[in-house]
Amino acid sequence: MKDPLFVPSVTWVHSFLAQAQEVGALRALVATQVELWGVPEVSDTARLCVSELVANVITHVGEATPATLTLTLSGSRLCIAVRDPDARALPTLVQAHGDDEGGRGMALVSALASRWGVDLPGDGKVTWCELAVATAVLGNAPSSAGRRARVARVLTAYNDESVLVGAQQSRLGMATAEVTVVQVISDLLHWLRAHGHDADDILDRAQTRFEVERGAAGLPW
Repeated sequence: MKDPLFVPSVTWVHSFLAQAQEVGALRALVATQVELWGVPEVSDTARLCVSELVANVITHVGEATPATLTLTLSGSRLCIAVRDPDARALPTLVQAHGDDEGGRGMALVSALASRWGVDLPGDGKVTWCELAVATAVLGNAPSSAGRRARVARVLTAYNDESVLVGAQQSRLGMATAEVTVVQVISDLLHWLRAHGHDADDILDRAQTRFEVERGAAGLPW
């Protein structure tokens, strides 16, 4: 019988501009995502691969090229894919020598990944690589207790601890806690919009993630 916590496939997508100053943020996002998916053992390798794939776009397509980073965790594989609009500048393995400053990017990806390749979907190219991971099990991600502890810290920052205590003791206390939760979500959406993100898209992705996690854990809807 299949383990009810087994996650057959989950995907995370992030659009960005391929710029040197964005690479650090992309690496941090990747580290956070693989941690949430319960496969932190590939964090360092995944961050290195992302750095090289994005650097390849910057070098061979151009600074500030619109691109998309996609992570897909499926069974025992993590696929990292970077999409850009130029189907002509195809990455290749080059033998770098001596003091050469370039040419090592895809060789490093090839050495780190189980396999890599390039797809041409018709409106650009997708350069991808796969990393082997332990079988993806949602139960390795932060536990329910861990999530509650994080929420408690956030709500306490917005209010005082009496909100959390009241939520456990009365209907009025829970109503007060719900108001605080709505305030937190609203502030996060304002922050996202101020930084150029689509708040509606983020809400949709959060809802999808919530449903996937509950379904994978066999929780009632």
